[in-house]
Amino acid sequence: MTTKPIPSPPALPLLGHVGTGAIDPTKPSVSFRLLREKYGRIYKLNLVGQMLVPCSSQRIVNELCDESRFHKQVHNGPLDHVRNGAGDALFTAYDGEENWGIAHRILMPAFGPSQILGMFADMLDINSQLLLKWQRFGPDVAFDPTEDFTRLAFDTIALCVMGYRFNSFYYQDMPPFIGAMARFLTESGIRFQRPKFIQSWMTNTNMRYEADIKLMVDVCDQVASDPGKKDLLSLMLDGKDSTTGRGLSDENIRYQLITFLIAGHETTSGLLSFTLYHLLSNPSAYAKLQEEIDTVHGTDAITVQHVAKLEYTAAVLRESLRLNPPAGGMALCSRKDTEILGGEYEVHKHWNLLIDIYGLYRDPEVWGDDAEAFRPERMLKDKFDALPPNSWKPFGNESLMMLATLFQRFDIRFDDPSYQLEIKQTLTTKPTGFKIHAIPRQGARSIIGAGLPRVDVPIATNGPAAALANGVATSKGTPLHVFFGSNSGSCEGFGQQLVSDAPTYGFAATLAALDSLEDPTKILRDGPVVIITASYEGQPPDNAVHFVQSIINMSPDSRPMQGLKFAVFGAGNHDWARTYQRIPKLVDALLEELGAERLVPLGEGDAGAADLFDSFDVWEKNLWPALGKAFSTTAPTADTAADAEDDLVVTITGIARNSRLRQPDLDQGRCIENRVLTAPGEPEKRHIEFSLPQAMEYRPGDYLTILPLNPPESVARALSHFKLSGETQVAIKSKAPTTLPTDEPITLHALFSEYVELGQPITRRVLDDMIRYAPMDGPEREALDKTVSDAKIEIFEKRTSVLDLLERHPCLEVPLGQFIRLLPSMRVRQYSISSSPLWKSNHCTLTISVIRGPSLSGGNDDFVGVGSNYLASLRPGDAVALAVRPSAVKFHLPTDVTKPIVMFCAGSGLAPMRGFIQDRAEQLAAGRQVGKTLLFMGCRDPEKDFLYADSDLARWMESGAVDIRPAFSRHSDLSQGCKYVQDRLWKDREDIRALYKQDARFYTCGMSPMANGVRQKCIEIIAEARNYDLAKSEECFQKIAIERYSTDVFG
Repeated sequence: MTTKPIPSPPALPLLGHVGTGAIDPTKPSVSFRLLREKYGRIYKLNLVGQMLVPCSSQRIVNELCDESRFHKQVHNGPLDHVRNGAGDALFTAYDGEENWGIAHRILMPAFGPSQILGMFADMLDINSQLLLKWQRFGPDVAFDPTEDFTRLAFDTIALCVMGYRFNSFYYQDMPPFIGAMARFLTESGIRFQRPKFIQSWMTNTNMRYEADIKLMVDVCDQVASDPGKKDLLSLMLDGKDSTTGRGLSDENIRYQLITFLIAGHETTSGLLSFTLYHLLSNPSAYAKLQEEIDTVHGTDAITVQHVAKLEYTAAVLRESLRLNPPAGGMALCSRKDTEILGGEYEVHKHWNLLIDIYGLYRDPEVWGDDAEAFRPERMLKDKFDALPPNSWKPFGNESLMMLATLFQRFDIRFDDPSYQLEIKQTLTTKPTGFKIHAIPRQGARSIIGAGLPRVDVPIATNGPAAALANGVATSKGTPLHVFFGSNSGSCEGFGQQLVSDAPTYGFAATLAALDSLEDPTKILRDGPVVIITASYEGQPPDNAVHFVQSIINMSPDSRPMQGLKFAVFGAGNHDWARTYQRIPKLVDALLEELGAERLVPLGEGDAGAADLFDSFDVWEKNLWPALGKAFSTTAPTADTAADAEDDLVVTITGIARNSRLRQPDLDQGRCIENRVLTAPGEPEKRHIEFSLPQAMEYRPGDYLTILPLNPPESVARALSHFKLSGETQVAIKSKAPTTLPTDEPITLHALFSEYVELGQPITRRVLDDMIRYAPMDGPEREALDKTVSDAKIEIFEKRTSVLDLLERHPCLEVPLGQFIRLLPSMRVRQYSISSSPLWKSNHCTLTISVIRGPSLSGGNDDFVGVGSNYLASLRPGDAVALAVRPSAVKFHLPTDVTKPIVMFCAGSGLAPMRGFIQDRAEQLAAGRQVGKTLLFMGCRDPEKDFLYADSDLARWMESGAVDIRPAFSRHSDLSQGCKYVQDRLWKDREDIRALYKQDARFYTCGMSPMANGVRQKCIEIIAEARNYDLAKSEECFQKIAIERYSTDVFG
C-alpha cells in the first residue's frame, strides 16, 4: 500500500518541536488550532523524540476508536505525569494494568440509572446552595460563574461519591484542594514538553509540585477516614471484584478519590461556564432555553422526570460542549508495530495518537460550514442521533439540572457586555475574566431572553467587495495590499476604487477587511499597505475591532511593524467632534510607533459634509506618486478615451425576456408588513416588518443592513440615455478585480438595478474623466465649460450624479462601458432596528423616512433616495438581502433593567427608541420591574406625523412602560409651548436632573441639528445646576457622556 508522510512543522535537531514555538505550553489548545488550520486534520509533532500525532478528522477518529487496533495511551503523555498524583486510577492506569480492571468492575454498577437516580437529592442539595448564594447577594454583584461552578461540582462530587461535605459555599476562599489541583494539572501538562534534565534543575517548582500532591493525598485520606455516609466510597472500601475476588488497596482508593475530584469537577464547571457565555452571546438560544424551562417545570421543583423533557436545554449543553470541550484530547496508540490511518498515513506502536477533540467537534464534514457558530438546533434529538459514529463524547445529568434550576430562578446578564471569551487552560479549559449578574425573576409569567447583551463582531467582509476579500490580484505588477474597516460600505468602496485603479499605476492589488489579518505583524512587506477605515463614536468598525486592539497591545520596543510601508485614509463625522477621526489617527500613529514607514500624510474625509468622496479622490491623487516612488513602479501614461474604454470591455450579446437574478452575499429575510405611518401630504414615514433568517439575532439598538435596488425610474433614465432596452444583455470583462458580474451575460436592467450606484454625487476625479468625452469646441462645449468653471456651486453642492450631468449636457458622449466604470459599486444601507427580540425573536422592524423630493441638480426628475424608496416598495412576501449589525457598545440598554433611561429623538430617529421601549414593555408585561423610561419626541403635528401615537405608544403609555414628552413644531401650544425637542428638554429639566441622580442612561437619535440642540441644552442644565460657565459645563458633559450619554446621529 502506498502511504504518504504525515505533515509536520519544521523542527530542531534532537529537541524536535520543543522550543520552536509550535506549542505554547500555557495555551496548547490555541497552538493545536493554529497547527490544525495550517497542516490539516492530521499532523505530527516531535517532542524530544516522542512522536505526537493529533487527529481531528471524524473519519480517522472513528478508526482510532476501534479497540481491536488501538488502546488508551498513558505512557509518555501528559497523563503519565498526572500519575504522580493519581497513580493507577481509572483515567491514568496503563493499558492492561490490573488495578484498572478491578476498579472498573467494582465501580461500574454504581453508575447505573437507578444509582444515579439515588444521587439526585444530593445533587439538588448542593445546587440549591449556589442558587441561595446568588439570590442573597442580589443583582448588583458581579459573580465569577466559573469559580462558583467549581465549588458546585467539587461539593457535588464529594457528596455523591464519598458522602462528604466540603461546604465550600460557606467559605470566602476556595478549598485548598482546588488550588493545589489546578497547579498540579498545569505543571503536569508542562512537564510533558519539558526535557528531563531541565526538570531536575527546577528545585522550587518541584517542591511546589510535591507539596500539592501531598495536600491532595491528605484531603482524600481525611475523606476516607470520615465515619459518616460513604456511598460510592463504600464500594471502594468494601467491594470485591467478581473476577479476581480482590478488593482495592488503600493506595488505589486514594488515587480513585483524587481522580473523581479532579475529573468530575473540572469538566462540569468548565461546561457550565462556557454554556452561560454562549447563551448570553446568543439571545435567541437564551430565549428558547428559558421558554422550554418555563414550559416544562414552571415554578415547580425540578424532578428527574422534568430533566428528561428538557430537550433544547440538553442540546444547548451539547453545543456548548462541542465548541468548548473542557477536556481537549484523548491519547491512544497502536496495538501493532505499524498501522495505516485513513488508508494513507503510517503510524507506529509507541507513537501518541491524540484525538484532538477541539478539532473533531469542528470537522466540517460532520458539523458543516458553520461549525464555529453556536447553534443548539444541530444537537436536537433527531439530528443528534444521526451524527456519525465517534463524532461526539457525552456528559452527565448534573449540568442539565443546574442549568434548568438556574434559569428557572434568574435572568443572567453579562457584567461587561463587550466581554470576549478568554480561556484559562490546565489539562482542562475554563473561561477567565468572565463575570455575570444574576437577577431574580419575578411575576407569574416568566421573562424570555430579556435585554441580552450580544458580542457579534463580523470579521468576514460584507457589501459589494465581499468577493474580493483575501483575493488574488488578476493583473501583474508590484503587490498592493488594501485593507478596510467599514460598517456602511463607504470605506470598502474606496478600497475597491484603489484596487480598480492599481493596474494603471503598475500595482497588483488585493482587498480585505482589517480583521482578516489574524496576526498584523505578518502583513507582507512585498508592497505598500493602504488602510481605509472609519471611526464610529471613537470606536473601530465591526470588521476592524480585532486589528485595532492587536496593534494597541503591541510593544513598540521590538518594532514589530518594521519594514512595512503604509498609508491611511480615515472617514469620520464631524458631528462627533470629540472622537472625530479617532480610529484612523490611532492606526496611523501606532503603525509608525511600531516601526512602519508612513508614505503619505493621513487622509481625512468627513461623512457629515458633502465632500467625503472628493476628499478621498484628492488624497488618492497624491497617493499614487508616493507609492510609485517608494516601490519604483512605472508612472501612468496619458490615457486616451480608447485606453480608458479598453480597461472595461462591454459587449452586447443579445436580448433576454427575464432579468438575471442576483445572488446577494447577505442572508435572505422577508418583508412581512409595510405600512405608512404619516398622513397624506406629509413627509412619508413607514413601518416595515421583516422575518429574519433562522440564525440571525439582534438586540435593541442594533442596525439592520439592507442591500437595495436602484429606483426603477433611475434605471429607466439610464436605459433611455443609452437608447437601450432593459432586456439587452451585456458581458463584462475587466483587467482589475471588480464587483461587477464578469464573463457571464447579464441584462442592463439587472446591472443598473443591482450592481452600481446611479445616484451617487459626482466627484472631481469623475468629472475630469467625463470631460474627455466632450467635443473640442462649439456652443455645447461652451455651455459645459461654463458649468464646469463654477463646479462647486453648479455640480458638487447640487449633488449632481453622472447621469444628471449626461442628461444636462448631451454633448458628453460617454460610452456605455466607461459610464459603468465611473459608477461606484452598489453599497449596503444601514437602518436602526425599531423593535425588540422579546417581541418576536425572529422578526424585526424598521421605522424609516422615505426620501423623495425636487432634485438640487435641476431637471424634471425628483431626487429619489435609493435605500428608503427600495424599502418603501417592498410588499409582504418579498425577499430582502439583509444582515444584523451591532451598534456601538454603549447604544444598547443597560444590563440592569431597573436603571432609568431618557431618550431624545425626532422623526424616524424614534426607531431605536421604539425598540428600547418595546423591550421594557415586554419585560413589564412579564412581571419584571423596570426603570423609568422617558421619551422626548419631536414631530410637526400631533394628528399627522406623531408616529405610533394611536397604537404602540398609546398602549405602552397606558401600561406604564414609557412616559412621553412630545414637542410639536407646528402646534407648540399642544406641547406646553415647546416647539422642538431641546425646548421640551429645558422645560422638563427638573425631571432630567432627578433621573440623572438615579443613574439614568441617556440616548439621542436623529438629525444633527436636533442632536446638537439637545447636547447644548444638557450643557446649559449642568451650568445652571452647578453654577459653571459654559466651557466648564461642556467639559463636565463630555466626561458624563463617556459612560452615560450615547448618540446615533445622521444627516
